[in-house]
Amino acid sequence: MKFALQHTDARSQARAGRITLERGTIDTPVFMPVGTVASVKAVSQQLLSENLNAPIILSNTYHLYLRPGMDTLRAARGLHNFMQWSRPILTDSGGYQVYSLSARRRITEEGVSFSSHVDGSPMFFSPESVIDTQRVIGSDIVMAFDECTPHPCSYSYAKHSMQRTHRWLDRCISRFQHTPSLWGYEQTLFPIVQGSIYRDLRLASAAYVAQANQPGCAIGGVCHPDGMLCEVVSWVCDVLPKHKPRYLMGVGTPLDLLNCIALGIDMFDCVMPTRNGRNGMLFTTEGIIHIRNAQWKNDFTPVDARVGTDCSKAYLHHLMRSKELLGAQIASAHNLRFYLWLVREARAHILSGDFDTWRASLTPVLSYKL
Repeated sequence: MKFALQHTDARSQARAGRITLERGTIDTPVFMPVGTVASVKAVSQQLLSENLNAPIILSNTYHLYLRPGMDTLRAARGLHNFMQWSRPILTDSGGYQVYSLSARRRITEEGVSFSSHVDGSPMFFSPESVIDTQRVIGSDIVMAFDECTPHPCSYSYAKHSMQRTHRWLDRCISRFQHTPSLWGYEQTLFPIVQGSIYRDLRLASAAYVAQANQPGCAIGGVCHPDGMLCEVVSWVCDVLPKHKPRYLMGVGTPLDLLNCIALGIDMFDCVMPTRNGRNGMLFTTEGIIHIRNAQWKNDFTPVDARVGTDCSKAYLHHLMRSKELLGAQIASAHNLRFYLWLVREARAHILSGDFDTWRASLTPVLSYKL
């Protein structure tokens, strides 16, 4: 993987860059649609590539390990062939999913024992097995296995958890260096910064990740509702190397994206656009639309012509109220189109030198409560 930092905004830390992988080039800032189980919900691969022009998508090691399973993915010669997607894929290591199984898992130094949420069968993930699994998946960007620290938690627990994540990172790097890519394409490993909301722990973790000297860096464990997202991101970005891409995991609202781009983040993913779209909430350049509401029944204007969604609000209202599957598809695709438009516009304004002014003009529109 290669990363070229092309321009940094004069009034913020916002960056425009370019990631080059064997399967494609990714201009940053970038938003990655989430295809957890080899499918971006309600959106086909053809629509993702030809209409939305998503340069990269995200999938999940834990879910793919359970279904379709490694035997199937090995027989298919990797996830790209299996789902017929030729562009880059990043795979989350499954640390967050294992964390979410709090009633079914046990964390030790060796790894995590847990029960499958599908059939209750016993499972075990270690740093080594997670790397092996991602080798079979064949993702272009592979995430290290980490403990996603619960929130809230004590300082003592956060420190212990972070240190274990660092030890697991060393094991991930060793396994990655001593195993080959299986399907003929280079793979790249990203380590993950943890440390909860404690500044000294976040700084220590960022320093540890920086010295690991991998091609990119990720920031995890920030999806909590206490308003400290920007503080944590600013602490970490002050330490992470400027010449490597920075990936903020699982974030977030459109305003979160803009604010974190301003702090120096290059890569994002979140289920929010597709999940909220399926439930009738649309993100637009004029604010949020709850498309099921009666006010849209006879509104024949486009959902958002500015981002390229020409379907009328009235028609989408009808589809959603009628529970037609096409409604979920159009709404999900629109929200992804909006997110992709947002990061592309951010990049354009970074390059043109007026990112801060443009962000300020959008902030009132994007300052809504979900």
